[in-house]
Amino acid sequence: MATSGGAGERPVIRKAKAAPTRTGRVRQARRIYRELEEVYPYAHPELDFENPFQLLVATVLSAQTTDLRVNQTTPALFAKYPTPEDLAAANPEDVEELIRPTGFFRAKTKSIMGLAKALTENFGGEVPGTLKDMVTLPGVGRKTANVVLGNAFGVPGITVDTHFQRLVRRWKWTEQTDPDKIEQEVGSLFPKKDWTMLSHLVIFHGRRICHARKPACGACPIAPLCPSYGEGELDPVKAEKLLKYEKAGLPGQRLKPPSDFPGPPAPPLEGR
Repeated sequence: MATSGGAGERPVIRKAKAAPTRTGRVRQARRIYRELEEVYPYAHPELDFENPFQLLVATVLSAQTTDLRVNQTTPALFAKYPTPEDLAAANPEDVEELIRPTGFFRAKTKSIMGLAKALTENFGGEVPGTLKDMVTLPGVGRKTANVVLGNAFGVPGITVDTHFQRLVRRWKWTEQTDPDKIEQEVGSLFPKKDWTMLSHLVIFHGRRICHARKPACGACPIAPLCPSYGEGELDPVKAEKLLKYEKAGLPGQRLKPPSDFPGPPAPPLEGR
């Protein structure tokens, strides 16, 4: 990192060039991975869950809302419907009322009750541990399946959500826009064993520092490696104010975070 000569002036970071070859892209990608491991050694799935069924339902509910809102909503849902059999036999209007805070509650009710019914009828009430079987469930695509497989079954997978898509394109790891093609192209840059943690690290960074509208470039620990450095706020003081969650001294998204999480747990939903 180069610095300016004037006293009190902020550091001047040279913008990294996009790797022109595949070998260079692999090296740059894996170096960013190692740096993110140092920044977020506690990276984890940000949905609260105790078993594969809970993670599957929570992941479906997380569409078009925050993990925090899902985590504030699911305790009451799982208390009333702890198993797929229970949820499949529920009154849809009761389920809608419970998950209303997550938005799109009618469509989501149809999805989670549909997958609960499919689990009950086709898989003995158990969440299947393969991608092939999981994507047969209503409302479950590759992204949701990879979340559950990676975090509930230990099967490596890449979660291509909006944060992941944004950052891997900013880092010039891919120019693809189709999630399946992004998953394939980015996955080829890393050993398969790293795919699940890669997803956590990239998503953590996207939520906390490398935001969509105004990245906190001036507070970014991997700025020297980033080909898109300068798209966001460069002033360190102003960039610091853009940081979110534990990086800003605020709660994360989980009500029950892992023991090594450095920030405070999120609060429960008011009125419950």
